[in-house]
Amino acid sequence: MMKAARFHEYGGADVIRVEPVPVPEPGAGEVLVRIAATSFNPSDTALRAGRLREVLPLSLPYIPGWDVAGTVVTGAGRWKAGDRVMGRSDAGGAAAEFAAVPATVLVEATGFPDLATAAAVPVAGLTAWQAVIEHGKVTAGQRVLINGAGGGVGGFAVQLAKLAGATVIATASPRSAATVADLGADEVVDYTRSTLPAGMDAVINLAPIGPEEAAVLATLVRPGGTGVSVAAPVQGFFSFSARNDPGQVAELDALAAKGELRVDVTETVPLDGLADLHRRSEAGLTRGKVLIAV
Repeated sequence: MMKAARFHEYGGADVIRVEPVPVPEPGAGEVLVRIAATSFNPSDTALRAGRLREVLPLSLPYIPGWDVAGTVVTGAGRWKAGDRVMGRSDAGGAAAEFAAVPATVLVEATGFPDLATAAAVPVAGLTAWQAVIEHGKVTAGQRVLINGAGGGVGGFAVQLAKLAGATVIATASPRSAATVADLGADEVVDYTRSTLPAGMDAVINLAPIGPEEAAVLATLVRPGGTGVSVAAPVQGFFSFSARNDPGQVAELDALAAKGELRVDVTETVPLDGLADLHRRSEAGLTRGKVLIAV
């Protein structure tokens, strides 16, 4: 048996319980991983509440945790016992002591002396990579506005845009501004007080904004520029949900190994603190990447 956080029904944070469950038996092509940590993503609250059930139906009871970082116990494919791995598990399951994960979604974790920190990367890092590099096509010399840079995705997006050679203007709340600047933003704008700059080569929206804010963002892209939105529809912007891409996770790990990508882990909570973490996130009391240590 193992400890796992799971919920048996959709609802508020109270539906999350830490309880003993059988250690999963890895199926064909799956690896059994001893989990060092998973991480929290804001969409986890919507998943738990059932707001995503039409697009992401769950088989209940459900163990959350898409971000995997840990050590292989039972190998498959190219993985053997003792390998340090990271990746995105689209079936969840990482908020537990062990998880069975498809071998093909895992990559070697080389960039993180503390293996738990690697759990901050897959979901948020993939979203940032695809927003900035793949869809935003950010290049050297461009002026790029990243809206919502204070979150977990935003920290990666700022760094990737800077690595691409762009000048980065980032919006963040006062409590996140110093961290966003430290991660490389050339200018940090307090969106609650300041007017956002126009004439941007690219605008990347990472915030769950309403129609009025979306309409403003749409005016900030120069003619011929690029708009990308992850968290809300914006007229004229390309909207997407990040796909699982182990190759890109490996690229992010390599950048971390070279010291070119930092992870803004703001706190680490134990497995039995997951329900409270959901409550605090829904109250707007979290920022950056939060790890769930297993």
